[in-house]
Amino acid sequence: MALGWIGLGHMGVPMALRLRRAGHPVNVYNRTVEKTASLVKEGAVALKSPRAVVEQSEIIFVMLADGPAITAVLEQEDGLLTSALSGKTLVNLSTISPEQSTSFAERAEQAGATYIEAPVSGSVGVAEAGQLVLLLGGDEQAIAACRPYFDILGKESIHFGAHGTGSSAKLAINLLLGLVGEGVAETLLLGERAGLDKEKLLQLIGASGMNTPLFQGKQTMYRDEQFPPAFPLRLMAKDLGLITEEAKRLTLDLPLATTANKQYQHALEDGHGDKDMAAIYLALKKN
Repeated sequence: MALGWIGLGHMGVPMALRLRRAGHPVNVYNRTVEKTASLVKEGAVALKSPRAVVEQSEIIFVMLADGPAITAVLEQEDGLLTSALSGKTLVNLSTISPEQSTSFAERAEQAGATYIEAPVSGSVGVAEAGQLVLLLGGDEQAIAACRPYFDILGKESIHFGAHGTGSSAKLAINLLLGLVGEGVAETLLLGERAGLDKEKLLQLIGASGMNTPLFQGKQTMYRDEQFPPAFPLRLMAKDLGLITEEAKRLTLDLPLATTANKQYQHALEDGHGDKDMAAIYLALKKN
């Protein structure tokens, strides 16, 4: 069965590569054509439009930065909605709001496609290792048909329910991600300002009950104050914006989410958007 892949950013490339290296035919499209090179080298076929991907694939994975990017891929002159979608499956791996996901599901299904939402928890290294967690929403039978591919991409797939539930789960776990990231940064800065050695502070966190795989993956960034993007801060800021909007929609008071949203937005405004989300440390250190 031919697979399609639309969106070759930080996460899209390693995920699509895993499918290709597992032996599946993969057709790829990316607005910036140069980003298809690593997939083509592995035997994937680069196509010139989303419509061409649909025409030559049965299951199409979409991994884009946000709702507007997905809307563009749907509606552009040679977009997904200009294709014959009957019998096709669209798997949306992007992090968007539950309302956006439900809307995209309705549009895709009206055009004859089956729609699954499958946002992922994990960053680039986790994607390369196939250790992502996929957060699924949609029809159970459709999800069952795609599980062999999900098992290549991740270590676990959790089906939360109908369209929108996978996106709700992604916002929930990314709230915790943002809070932990800011918490580590503030812990280090408090200790450093009190005159403690940073290396010993890192040792302390690593030896404590607050040690996490997230901290282990990012401690070198804190040590060197260099933050190559495993998960860009601009995306963390985007997600926290979605989270605070969702909290308002649910009439839920989340004071930590509100504060974290402000801090990551400030870090974005300070020019740290293309660094890893752990660069919140640099923004807070400046203040």
